[in-house]
Amino acid sequence: MAKKFFVGCFTLLIFISTAFITKGQTYYTSTEWGVAFGASQYFGDLNTNYGFKTVTPAVGIYMRKHMNPYIALKFVANYTQVSYDDKYNTDAYEQARNLNFTSPIVEVITQAEFNFFKFITGDPFYRWTPFLTGGAGIFYYNPYTTYNGQNYNLRPLGTEGQNTGTGKPYSPVAAVFPIGMGVKYWLKGGVNLTLEITDRLTTTDYLDDVSSTYAGANKFPPGSIAAILQNRTTDPNSDLNTPGKQRGNTSSKDQYAMCLLSLSWHFVTYKCPAFMTQDLIKTTR
Repeated sequence: MAKKFFVGCFTLLIFISTAFITKGQTYYTSTEWGVAFGASQYFGDLNTNYGFKTVTPAVGIYMRKHMNPYIALKFVANYTQVSYDDKYNTDAYEQARNLNFTSPIVEVITQAEFNFFKFITGDPFYRWTPFLTGGAGIFYYNPYTTYNGQNYNLRPLGTEGQNTGTGKPYSPVAAVFPIGMGVKYWLKGGVNLTLEITDRLTTTDYLDDVSSTYAGANKFPPGSIAAILQNRTTDPNSDLNTPGKQRGNTSSKDQYAMCLLSLSWHFVTYKCPAFMTQDLIKTTR
């Protein structure tokens, strides 16, 4: 009885091993399609100490093209919303400033991924790798704030005097440069799992509508919403509305970070992909 049991277990083991080897030899296209879910956090003039008080959801879609088992290009479209409030800061000046914002973000990015190890979907010998990533793209943003229960878009108001002859309104579109790292893992079939963490460096200092100095109350129509929102201090003795008084920090641009977990799918192909037959990256073991 024991002999039959061990023979049966051995036979089952051989069957399972053969099944996995067969699956591992299945070819998949060099292009995969994915969906991503995660979170984002803004860093800038209202969050100078890199706090994580306003982490918000992020979603995206992408196409990844494998150039070879070590390098891939990814074309990404993501959506998130970032925000912050001076009430979260511990600095007395920033608390007295009393500014806050929220902004949607829609980004379109091209990224390159550099795998530490050889990675081939469907091959159990090369089923995971950490990687570095970097890229460039553009994103749309539109900061707004809430006052007396109503939302106001801040860009048209020119809260730092952009509409008073001392400057011009900032663009709602800016460049973004993601830099980060992650790990990929082949789950089964043509399905991969990826975890990626990236910091997004931008070319704008107005993601939060705060950058330089106070323009002064006399630059705005008395009682206008622009006059109210350009200086929201609750301290009647504050001198924050003095023209030229620091409102933000022009020495650095705003940033936001993303942590994304994604699933992606390849289609089965019955022809070995070209990148797997190149001499430089032979997959023969």
